[in-house]
Amino acid sequence: MRIQVTRAGGFSGVPRQAVLDTEGRPDAPHIHALAREVLSSGTRTPTFGVPDGFHYSITVDGRAAVHCAEPQLTDSQRDLIALVLAQGAREI
Repeated sequence: MRIQVTRAGGFSGVPRQAVLDTEGRPDAPHIHALAREVLSSGTRTPTFGVPDGFHYSITVDGRAAVHCAEPQLTDSQRDLIALVLAQGAREI
């Protein structure tokens, strides 16, 4: 599974993007479960939370992106975003 997270907004407005490939990872089943929850909990249209807050676009295996924003992130969204941004390959 290939998971891409794009973070935009924030005080500086500098976007950040990372991609995580779960192939061969021992924690892949957990990550896949998080991704399924995120896909079912996000919206298909961009969403914006509070001023200077981050908003996210999450794509799994090239499917249509789901969107979410701080401070309304679910636990699954927060966990998946943190994992991909911390351990994924940066693209921006």
